Amino acid sequence: MKNVPGELQTLRFGAFELDVQTGELRKQGVRIRLQEQPLRILQMLLASPGRLVSREELRAALWPNNSYIDFDQGLNRAINKLREALGDSAEGPRFIETLARRGYRFLGDVRTDTSVDSSGVRSLMILPLESLSQDPEQGYFAEGLTEALTTALAKISALRVTSHTTATCYKRVNKPMPVIARELGIEGVIEGSVLRAEGRVRISVQLIHAPTDTHLWAESYEREVRDTLTLQAEVARAIVEEIQVKLTPQERTQLERAPAIDPQAYDEYLRGRYYWSKRTFEGSRRAIRSFEEAIAREPRYAAAHAGLADCYGVLGYYGMVCPQDGCAKSKQIALQAIEIDPYAAEPHTSLAWSLQYYDYDFVAAEREYRRSIELNRRYVVAHYWLSMSFTWQGRFEEAFMEVKQALDLEPLSIAGNPFLSMVYACARQYEQLAAHARHIIELYPDLPQLHWALGWAALDLSQFELAIAEFKLAAECSGGATVYRAMTAEAYALAGNQHEARKILEALLENSAREYVTPYMLGRIYAALDQRDEAFSWLEAGWKERAAWMPFLKVDPRMDVLRSDPRFSELMNRIRYPPVPVR
Repeated sequence: MKNVPGELQTLRFGAFELDVQTGELRKQGVRIRLQEQPLRILQMLLASPGRLVSREELRAALWPNNSYIDFDQGLNRAINKLREALGDSAEGPRFIETLARRGYRFLGDVRTDTSVDSSGVRSLMILPLESLSQDPEQGYFAEGLTEALTTALAKISALRVTSHTTATCYKRVNKPMPVIARELGIEGVIEGSVLRAEGRVRISVQLIHAPTDTHLWAESYEREVRDTLTLQAEVARAIVEEIQVKLTPQERTQLERAPAIDPQAYDEYLRGRYYWSKRTFEGSRRAIRSFEEAIAREPRYAAAHAGLADCYGVLGYYGMVCPQDGCAKSKQIALQAIEIDPYAAEPHTSLAWSLQYYDYDFVAAEREYRRSIELNRRYVVAHYWLSMSFTWQGRFEEAFMEVKQALDLEPLSIAGNPFLSMVYACARQYEQLAAHARHIIELYPDLPQLHWALGWAALDLSQFELAIAEFKLAAECSGGATVYRAMTAEAYALAGNQHEARKILEALLENSAREYVTPYMLGRIYAALDQRDEAFSWLEAGWKERAAWMPFLKVDPRMDVLRSDPRFSELMNRIRYPPVPVR
């Protein structure tokens, strides 16, 4: 090829690569058809990035015997075809700059590789697969397949895999590969796309050597939709074979065996986890419908049962439904899931959550969390939820240790970082709480739990205006969750604005006939208003109905005004907190 050193095998720029020997242009492993003249122009531009390639040079190389009229028309057509293939434009060029009447210049960085070997990769990040579907509702499918692929590879002991949440954050910030490699200490990155159409699924993946941003390998895999799980396992095996990682016999068996799950049930499961992760009332409702549909199609699908249990557990915890329709129902479903598959980690964590927030049985809950971690040490939800259990018992040192283990596995967790906030809050480390909340809000500005955390810190630092504003934001982001509206009323009361506090309180009491309002939060509002008899009346109601927040009594700073009252000690004794271990 003219002007390109013969020893170079591949030239790379952006998401594209040009195989010098075959003349093939690919984007993320997928071949892009390009006619001969546009391809030869690209070759010449890539050979001298940043240098003006004159129109005369192009004419001499590509149109030596043609007239200038034919040349002008031909060159314009070829450049337009090339820009179309690259998704480029003359008005805002990323790759090809036009210098009027003079020629063209290649703007991007061109990378070459001839020696990097994929067999040494032992740390990976799987970036979210791009959905090529025209239907935006199909986003859950690509998201679910990415997470499943991450989970499958993370079970290999000789391989370190960055969490799906962290990978999602790095996909958004669009940092250069070498920078990502340095920050995360990774050697390889998997990126690619998913297309589901006309009853078939195609997954295209490529492996990048992150420290040098060098393309190592690319391939596409396609099967019918009903074989999605087999396809998913096939992609995972191909990656493992490419990097030549050593597998234990058990790991090899897991990779080679695709679960026999009804494809529509699996699709609904992916949809359910996608909506559950949003942590909103509407998201949980949509997730419940999907998990129920998955179970209807596949009654012994343990993962779908666990997902359904998690939905009801979270709804109960955030006071979006009453305890009987929340944590009590979650417990029943989690027990069914364990009966189906006692060796799955997720149902044990789901059961532990309900034991903690409905039965108030911290000992049994810890036992289930430990069993879940024993079955899957990388299941971060178990670590986070166990940290919360320790927090509400006042075992802050253990809580920090547990949440740190989880954050080591998933540093930017959308679900986990609010639990670190809870540890800071209950340990009364308000400056650390505020700093942590501000940092994570930059990543997840619409997550209500983080605005709650910043509001809590502000309230205890006597920054009342900020506290009220953040609690209002939490309520808005959650779709009007009563827990956050109650905290807004509480903040008004502590700020001395009893009028606004009572207005919200009256609205909550009026709405309680139509939506669940946890008595625990009503008790907190009355405590902030210094109406102790009313506060204890609502706390007593919370005990009788098994309100999820009742175990919070022990460490809740808002309850300090009630602690000297004998009625408070009597309530605490009913919860049967286990003794704090002596270390």
